[in-house]
Amino acid sequence: MSEAVGTTQAGSPEDGAAGPATAQAIASLLAPFAGDRPPAPAWFQSALARAPERGFVEADGAAIETLAWGPLGAPGLLLLHGNGAHADWWSFIAPFFADDRRVTAISWSGMGRSSWRDRYSIDVFVNEALKGAEATGLFAGADKPIVVAHSFGGSVATSLAAAHGARFKATVILDSGARPPAKQWRGPPQRTHPNRVYSTLAEALARFRLMPPQGCPNPYIVDYIAREGLRPAPLDPALPDGPMGWTWRFDPFIWSKMDFSKAWESGEELARAQCRLAFVWGAQSNLMTRDVIEYSRSHAAFGSPFVEIPEAEHHVLLDQPLALISALRGLFSSWI
Repeated sequence: MSEAVGTTQAGSPEDGAAGPATAQAIASLLAPFAGDRPPAPAWFQSALARAPERGFVEADGAAIETLAWGPLGAPGLLLLHGNGAHADWWSFIAPFFADDRRVTAISWSGMGRSSWRDRYSIDVFVNEALKGAEATGLFAGADKPIVVAHSFGGSVATSLAAAHGARFKATVILDSGARPPAKQWRGPPQRTHPNRVYSTLAEALARFRLMPPQGCPNPYIVDYIAREGLRPAPLDPALPDGPMGWTWRFDPFIWSKMDFSKAWESGEELARAQCRLAFVWGAQSNLMTRDVIEYSRSHAAFGSPFVEIPEAEHHVLLDQPLALISALRGLFSSWI
């Protein structure tokens, strides 16, 4: 997504209003902590302590960031993040599956630590997902891998299932779906300015926003993903050896460089899926409206599970991570 008020964001099409959180709460997700880390529960700290294998794989001339957990040869699990986010959005989720699965998360080009491109397209992103899965051994086991994809990642996963679904056991789409023709999305407002450089880490963290706008009951998760989404940068681009500040990692011009010539998020693409599908969304999501859910249901294969997570908005994995983990485990067990 594009930035808003010089902030980083993640998610998918911002065509809805803010959810139940107030505008004041949305505007100050991390500011009250003044750069300090919010207290985090033991489960979260334990998950992060299981550090992934970090690397890169080349895909169409770009270096794509990969994170991997779990034993090679175990059933594969590919995790795909939303727009403006990065692979570490999964770093507190993936370890819950890594005892008996080979788990991989990637950062799309133009996001996280991956390279930026001159042009982006849905086919480019599909290839990045395949390259990341191949490079980290997700196809090495006897079982086909499962894909779990959030928001914009779900849009890519739909095209991945249509073009290469025979290589996967199933695809779980989180808070994303096929859009009725009247609600087709052409991306967020296009940026005209580069990412802002903040003089201090605390200032940068205070500007972090989720898009579509929402609060989050777990500030320790928001703080973690915000920190991982920042990188050092010169305060003055003309003085690369001068004082340093902090800026966001994502390409601010990604949507002005996006090729929309191929339809995506369409019912027809969903109907072409070559593997099982499941849909999971937040009960308070302002993107998964009733018409989007029913339109997706009408184009998905008969019997595709549709699961709603209570007390969650669009960013289900931030709002209700443990409930999401339980829901995914239930789905996976039904696909043995």
